[in-house]
Amino acid sequence: MSDHTALLAQAQEQVQASDSLDALKGIEREYLGKEGRLAELLAQIPTLPQDERPTAGREANRLKQAIVEAVEVKRAELAEAGIAAERSGDGFDPTLPPPRTERGSLHPITQVTRELEDLFQSMGYSVLDGPEVELDYYNFEALNVPADHPARDSHDTFFCEGDGHLLMRTHTSPSQIRAMESFEPPFRVIAPGKCFRHETTDASHDHTFHQMEGLVVDREISVAHLIGAMKTLLRGIFHRDLEIRLRPGFFPFVEPGFELDARCPFCENGCSVCKKTTWIELLPCGLVHPNVLRAGGLDPEEWGGFAFGLGLSRLVMLRHDIDDVRHLLANDVRFLEQF
Repeated sequence: MSDHTALLAQAQEQVQASDSLDALKGIEREYLGKEGRLAELLAQIPTLPQDERPTAGREANRLKQAIVEAVEVKRAELAEAGIAAERSGDGFDPTLPPPRTERGSLHPITQVTRELEDLFQSMGYSVLDGPEVELDYYNFEALNVPADHPARDSHDTFFCEGDGHLLMRTHTSPSQIRAMESFEPPFRVIAPGKCFRHETTDASHDHTFHQMEGLVVDREISVAHLIGAMKTLLRGIFHRDLEIRLRPGFFPFVEPGFELDARCPFCENGCSVCKKTTWIELLPCGLVHPNVLRAGGLDPEEWGGFAFGLGLSRLVMLRHDIDDVRHLLANDVRFLEQF
């Protein structure tokens, strides 16, 4: 028993005196290793009288446990001291790379926009950038929106001070007319950007949001061309083929007009994203209205086209399961650093 007490006191003294993890490992090997001092004690137990062996075994186990606990406590102390030294600069290691500084990242809307721009450019589309402060003519009149249309009311549109001809564009569709004025057909263009509407904000609506307009002008364009382009678009967004359907929809600048739905890419039997319907409403689209072609200086007897408007804000919400559109423009770093 006295041998055990002396051995434990000696081990604890050496453990407390150790000043590095390497030194502590050496002490651990000396006492607890396969050929260590504790192993020597255990090897002597079979030579003891039969009635003394159980007591000797229990004492040896207590000794081992006490040494192990002392080593673990010291190891934690040395590790904490090492961290503190690094924080204070005392543990500087010139061979290590410098610490990383805080870095920003692209906004999720920017990420999706660039991804779609790459996709459409690979399909032969050009990228346009239209003005956010737009003329009434391009935003409404040239797009076959009559003067008595509700969208022209001040309750839905931000009009600039003055004679009422300037406004914050309510959609990216004015780029259709500007593209027709700028390019000789046939051509394909997309126009991503911010839009503004005077409406009450909630989880699904905000006064500022992002869209991407698409326009193709060529001869003998049909709904089949539109469907093919939309399937390619969805494949690029969701990285797999999705079943689609077209529902009739009214939009003044297309005829016929459609609402395009796609099978929910996140479920098979219904989920919160598709509201248990297995379909998600994605975008309005259709064949360009003859009046819009005329406003763009093109002859509808010779040229046709299709157009679509993709809500980038809504697409980001779908992709990342975001439940409130207002998060996207709140400039909350805690939210943005997740992307």
